[in-house]
Amino acid sequence: MEVNGSIARKRMERGEVAIGVGVKFARTVDVAKAMRAAGYDWLFIDLEHGSMSLDTASQIALAALDVGVTPLVRVPNGEYGMATRILDNGAMGIVMPHVDTADEAREVVAKLKFPPVGHRSVSSGLPHLDYKPLGMRAIADTLNAAMLLVVMLETPRAIANAEEIAAVPGIDVLLVGSNDLCAEMGIAGDYGNPRLGEAVKQVVAACEKHGKWPGFAGVYDEALMPRYLELGPKFVLCGTDISLMIAAASKRSAFVRKAVEESSVLQQAAG
Repeated sequence: MEVNGSIARKRMERGEVAIGVGVKFARTVDVAKAMRAAGYDWLFIDLEHGSMSLDTASQIALAALDVGVTPLVRVPNGEYGMATRILDNGAMGIVMPHVDTADEAREVVAKLKFPPVGHRSVSSGLPHLDYKPLGMRAIADTLNAAMLLVVMLETPRAIANAEEIAAVPGIDVLLVGSNDLCAEMGIAGDYGNPRLGEAVKQVVAACEKHGKWPGFAGVYDEALMPRYLELGPKFVLCGTDISLMIAAASKRSAFVRKAVEESSVLQQAAG
């Protein structure tokens, strides 16, 4: 059965890399279509650090479903009520931050997967299936197979437990959160530190052993990113809406100011 918005999973199932973009400041559905046009496979709609409402996140997720982008939502750690509501209303998966142990990963599965895998309440008339009146068993089985459960590893403890976390049935992606991980390791902002590379290698190896997809986020410097992409992550966050906008806008403003200055110099020389 076809499920809307499953492009990220399908790409990784083919052995390809699924790339995503963070949505933190955007507040309209246009961002889904714009990011699809820009070449992204999934949205990282941020309810952990962003201030958008659940309703706004749902509207963006619904738009993403219809334009062929996978809408994933990061909720604050342990906010399962928020997570199940957004899953019922457009999200194709949840990103759960700060998961340190296999027991915590098992709780994510228990709370967010439908029976018999987990214990999430089953609702009918879901947008992922175009509101088709399917039986509860078909809804549960279809969405259990199509959704993505992403757990973020952001501490040395989580990295040490990567293999046990990767072994948990129902978890799809182990996402290294480089920013918090570096801070926890006492090397905040030092994204070129070899310790970060070793952590990524450890997570990639754990995922390969247990048939999960390794993810990478938090390093967006174009001189550093290739170093980590070569290690084999299949689920890569490329930046956030505001950082990408500022970078592009800054580049354009610098270009125009330089062009104006050069034009002024030429005019003075001609005069």
